[in-house]
Amino acid sequence: QVQLVESGGGLVQAGGSLRLSCAASGRTSRSYAMGWFRQAPGKEREFVAAITWSGGSTYYADSVKGRFTISKDNAKNTVYLHMNSLKPEDTAVYYCASATFMSTIRSAYDYWGQGTQVTVSS
Repeated sequence: QVQLVESGGGLVQAGGSLRLSCAASGRTSRSYAMGWFRQAPGKEREFVAAITWSGGSTYYADSVKGRFTISKDNAKNTVYLHMNSLKPEDTAVYYCASATFMSTIRSAYDYWGQGTQVTVSS
């Protein structure tokens, strides 16, 4: 199994920035890609960004392109989500997840973290 622990959430004003971290442990060799998803109250969990451990290919949801950047540190088995120009509509619980292939689809991800709350005030 792969264990994932997110950190870095919090309260920020609109226009501000936050960096989320996701530390992976366990059978990380089974992980080919890491994704960030988010879920706002009353809404479905949606894809935000993803990256492959090898090569670093990245994918982004249209809603965050140009504002969010996903990155990785293979030596630390950690993936980051750098969030800039935050908007109130970015408020959600953010989850990181692990998959054995690159995908933007929630069901492709096998392992999930517990989530971290991001709140953007207007």
